[in-house]
Amino acid sequence: MSELYVANRKNFGDAMENGSMLVVFAGTAPVKRGDEFYPFAPQRNFYYMTGIDRQNLVFVQYKDAGGEVKCRLYLERYDEHVAKWDGAALNKETAKEISGIEDFAYIDELNGHIASAFLRTKIHTVYLDMENRSLTVPNTPELDFAKLLREKFPMVRLENAFPMFATLRLIKSDVEIEYLRKAAQITGEGFEVLLRNAKPGIAEYELEAHLDYIYRKNGCSDRAFRTIMASGKNACVLHYSDNNCTIGPDDLVLVDFGAQWKWYSADVSRTFPANGKFNDRQKTLYNIVLGALELVIDMIKPGVVFGTLNEAVLAYYEKELAAIGLISGKNDIVKYYFHGVSHMLGLETHDVGSDKDLVLAPGMVFTVEPGLYIAEEGIGIRIEDDVLVTTDGCENLTGHIIKSVDDIERFMAAVPC
Repeated sequence: MSELYVANRKNFGDAMENGSMLVVFAGTAPVKRGDEFYPFAPQRNFYYMTGIDRQNLVFVQYKDAGGEVKCRLYLERYDEHVAKWDGAALNKETAKEISGIEDFAYIDELNGHIASAFLRTKIHTVYLDMENRSLTVPNTPELDFAKLLREKFPMVRLENAFPMFATLRLIKSDVEIEYLRKAAQITGEGFEVLLRNAKPGIAEYELEAHLDYIYRKNGCSDRAFRTIMASGKNACVLHYSDNNCTIGPDDLVLVDFGAQWKWYSADVSRTFPANGKFNDRQKTLYNIVLGALELVIDMIKPGVVFGTLNEAVLAYYEKELAAIGLISGKNDIVKYYFHGVSHMLGLETHDVGSDKDLVLAPGMVFTVEPGLYIAEEGIGIRIEDDVLVTTDGCENLTGHIIKSVDDIERFMAAVPC
């Protein structure tokens, strides 16, 4: 599917200045301890430009003074010893088939080629993905490279490519949408397996294992994120992931989960009763959350401002939660609902581009995930779907995954004892 990455490179090239260069690193799996490494995941903008998920590679795209765009992928050289232990380096033929790139060199040539570009051509600007959310985390390869360029080539101007990638990645292509559909389909299969195997007395991690089997059975390289399998009061911790408690007979179980297909993520939350039947209080609260989800999905269409979705949830909760005596005013909502209702979705689960002032446009994909967390009652509820903005409204990519009280109870009642 190299056409996707060819198009992505063209779109980024159109946004580059004449006389500029983009450098993107694939990344390297960090050491876990000793000679063991954490699993590798590609830097998402490298993958966006190449479709390749191998480590220790570098992608460079040039736009010369006349506006012509060329690109080159830097590969590792073949090493027979490494090939015997860890597998052979990516070869040019395979890289070309995946990415559509036709010009290749080797990593040990990178610095020389870049220095030559500054000295012998009119390259005056370098784009690097310099996203950084903390002063305490280790530098990315891009940040280290920026430091080197400032020291060795101070006349070169550095530009942060991250906002450019964020803008481009907001609108999903048809191919990307199909990847997201596939992730959603696998995620739905996983939820049905959860409902078939859920019962009081089972451990959260045991139930989680059924999900992991579905992911692997369907060929997923990984989960979209670490599964939240939270029963009872654990569901009131937003990012609970210990998943080590025994599920009680009267517990609600909140599962936040998603398959990952070709590095594109699904992100779904469902809440269900461990014993197969909601009690009256659980049903009342659940239907309020479900009503918030349906309210937001009905609002989604081109031209809507992203931030108004959460404002609508707050207004709805102010009315509904007061009606059941849970709150006495709007300021009390934050006790029970303390996150936004949506975030962008794509190559990352919390994808780039989430901005409350963003105006929705066709091709955007994001979550809708209202919740209520009532710690004093040991009840946490979140219901989450993945939604695509269309030309005249939206499409719920995960709408096939059951979520009404009746559908969940009916499904669980039909499971053989």
